[in-house]
Amino acid sequence: MSLLLEVSGLRAGYGGTPALFGVDLAVPEGGVLALLGRNGMGKTTTVRAIMGLIPPDAGAVRLGGVELAGVPPHRIARAGLGLVPEGRQIFPTLTVEENLVATSAPPRPGLPAWGLERVYGLFPRLAERRRHYGNRLSGGEQQMLAIGRALMTNPRLVILDEATEGLAPLVRADIWTAVRTLRAEGLSLLVIDKHVDILATLADRIVVLEKGRTVFAGTPADLAAQPDVRARYLAV
Repeated sequence: MSLLLEVSGLRAGYGGTPALFGVDLAVPEGGVLALLGRNGMGKTTTVRAIMGLIPPDAGAVRLGGVELAGVPPHRIARAGLGLVPEGRQIFPTLTVEENLVATSAPPRPGLPAWGLERVYGLFPRLAERRRHYGNRLSGGEQQMLAIGRALMTNPRLVILDEATEGLAPLVRADIWTAVRTLRAEGLSLLVIDKHVDILATLADRIVVLEKGRTVFAGTPADLAAQPDVRARYLAV
């Protein structure tokens, strides 16, 4: 399986204070990478550095072999990275449909096209609520909308930061079903979430961060074979 996203030696921080100290990870083409770690270990900072929302101090970020480190966020998005940010960050005064259309981009050659009807097929609840404003949606509906908005950019890879955080169990199940559907369709995914056991059934590879460093990289089977890694870096 060839690699689509390759991150190596990534260093970044805030206001001169380092937060990442050489993060390494890779997402296979058409595969799923789970990025794990306790709160405050650098997962969201890694995502922000990959997306250009904070400037990397060192390291490489390559999508399909093209270097993106230091590239402005809008160009990174155009290159094919779709972000579902922590906290969803939908447009509260736009309707569901306006949120989706606002980020739409043309299909990419060789990839299935994402448009309104396909997003509504993935999340029928959004079709029912298409004329409702973003601030009138439940948390689960907002997360569905954030995922749909990322898909409307017709990305090569989607990053889901805290995919099911704060959602009720039934809604979490709907989100995981959608993630499995996207995986089955061959979309590359980088997923951050606290539900390690579920991610272990979805991911091809797992990376664990501790204090801004990669401390484990391997398959779900590798992680299961090293219970000390899970106890040391993931147990609450």
